[in-house]
Amino acid sequence: MLQRTKTFFRTTLLGGVIVILPAIILIFAFKWLFGVVGNAIRPLTTLVVDYLPLPERYNEFIATVLVISVILMGCFLVGLFVKTRIGRWIYDGFERSLLSKAPGYKMIKETVNQFLGNKTSPFSSVALVQLFGNETLATAFITDRHADGTVTVFVPTGPNPTSGFIYHVDQKYVHPIAVSVEDAMRSVISCGAGSGTLIKRLKDIPADSKSKV
Repeated sequence: MLQRTKTFFRTTLLGGVIVILPAIILIFAFKWLFGVVGNAIRPLTTLVVDYLPLPERYNEFIATVLVISVILMGCFLVGLFVKTRIGRWIYDGFERSLLSKAPGYKMIKETVNQFLGNKTSPFSSVALVQLFGNETLATAFITDRHADGTVTVFVPTGPNPTSGFIYHVDQKYVHPIAVSVEDAMRSVISCGAGSGTLIKRLKDIPADSKSKV
């Protein structure tokens, strides 16, 4: 009876932590992000506080929200302008003549486009790959396809999926599976735990279509 009571309280407490902890972490993350942005635009918020009659108790918070809103509106207007023919022409000329010559600009642009979803993610397709042409399988992400039938894959290392190896493999050894990137990443981070879903999805693929990418 005592053991059952202990188990009940332990599992209940653990369940409560699992529910509450992600929300707390999310709140602190937003608070940190707001603080970072607030510090970056502090010169502008100081001007707003000095020149606008804001409630003294919340003047800094209101000024920060106002400045962020103006910046977002500015981004919207710029995006709207760039969608026009003349706007696109001006932007392309400015980027070609000045921005593209700045060190690191292209890398930053690619990163931003990737982060905001304006470009197809190189990790959008999960596959199990026979790297050595035998029955050994590796969890991988298809990053490129080539006209000669070769497929480039990235094989992450666990538990850190940001590092790994790049392989160029014949497409007959690459087996795309209907598994989300998140599930594949969880398997990599946990050093293979939970890989049963990946193997099951591979077995569900008809034998005559396993080599089709």
